Amino acid sequence: MMKQWVSGVMLACAVTIAMPVVAVEAKDLPDFTELAEKQGPAVVNISITSVVHGAGSVGFPGMPNDENLQEFLRRFGIPGMPGGPGQEGGQDYKTQSLGSGFIISADGYILTNAHVVSEADEVLVKLYDKREFKAKIIGADKRTDVALIKIEATGLPKVTVGDPNALKVGEWVAAIGSPFGLENTMTAGIVSAKGRALPQENYVPFIQTDVAINPGNSGGPLFNLRGEVVGVNSQIYSKSGGSMGLSFSIPIDVAIDISNQLKTNGRIARGWLGIGIQEVTKDLADSFGLKQTSGALIAGIEKNSPADKGGLEAGDIILKFDGKPITTSSDLPRVVATTKPGKVVPVEIVRKGANKTLQLGVGEMPSEQTEAATTSKEPVKPEANKIGLTLRELTALQKKKLNGKNGLLVIESNGAAAQAGIRRGDVILGLNNNESQSVDAFNKQINAVAAGKTVAVLVQRGENTLYVPIKIK
Repeated sequence: MMKQWVSGVMLACAVTIAMPVVAVEAKDLPDFTELAEKQGPAVVNISITSVVHGAGSVGFPGMPNDENLQEFLRRFGIPGMPGGPGQEGGQDYKTQSLGSGFIISADGYILTNAHVVSEADEVLVKLYDKREFKAKIIGADKRTDVALIKIEATGLPKVTVGDPNALKVGEWVAAIGSPFGLENTMTAGIVSAKGRALPQENYVPFIQTDVAINPGNSGGPLFNLRGEVVGVNSQIYSKSGGSMGLSFSIPIDVAIDISNQLKTNGRIARGWLGIGIQEVTKDLADSFGLKQTSGALIAGIEKNSPADKGGLEAGDIILKFDGKPITTSSDLPRVVATTKPGKVVPVEIVRKGANKTLQLGVGEMPSEQTEAATTSKEPVKPEANKIGLTLRELTALQKKKLNGKNGLLVIESNGAAAQAGIRRGDVILGLNNNESQSVDAFNKQINAVAAGKTVAVLVQRGENTLYVPIKIK
């Protein structure tokens, strides 16, 4: 072992001699003591009591009887083990969980995460000076995971709000919270990335850090070195349930905007277009004759939606919305959602290779959106086409359920179509931005495409539409 260590040292010396000298500026490590002393009193511990109805077990057998671990398991479950989400039992019981928050006004308004308080029957806030208050939930927004609660108190210490847009990747940041119930715990790290999009989280450009965030930290503040709050700690990526150095915070400007709306209106008004979008992949860009893959590809448009009324079409690629560049498809929901409903905005698009700008009135996002397409099990057996699809025209009832759209029902999918991901029960709406009127017309279009070329097939699957690129063999 010693021999290997000596070899390592010699190798290191050799490399040092061979490489050019690089000047490295020595800097002291940051001192977080003043930040902890000044900002710690504005951070609170939040204890949640919830009544779980009809559950048969208060814990997971064989697992440690730790409240935070048990709550984590109840939320996400263990495959094959009872007591997870959605499983029923026989009796009600109370459960407790912990979170964090921070005071944003001296009269007792506190920001935290929606997932911390959304299931609460009672919220208890414990201050830095050990005083405890029952809190009222002013409002919670699950789409951004922001909640505003209020305690009846005055003269409270409050945080200073910073500018998350001024954060730089590599900048030092620190979190204060109650991981596993350990109140006013400070951890530190750096900003790893900005504007991070997470699966199923379309409305928040997350700040990614390597700050240690654990169960109980949720809802706590993320500070910059000036002691300003720049984010609300919300999520972690973890295989163990504990910190793995991948933590995600909601930018404070997003959280403050949501809290102001909750305080003033008791609800959130978001901009809405009524479109389904997908990423512009290289294959899709090739099939549309595009030179670049930026933008958001419109895969479907809801009838009578603001997008429909404004003239947007499936196959359009949105490059800019209200002057803001749309680099990836995940940029668009955030930009649209933060646009005031009723505002008319310019939308720059590419349609069949040509750039256009439309003036579009933004609608308000409905609470729920439903539109369904159905599949058929009718035993029809026409022949498969060149890409392996066996198709038939939709019935009048099926067209009605698709708001009158023409389409071709996939009876079977094999060959290139199956390899590309088209499934039985999908509905083919179009090929390369041309509507699919009949099976014969579709098959003739496919037969006319030269081998080696890629086509973009517009597919309706359930409530969603998407373009599927298929290379012709």
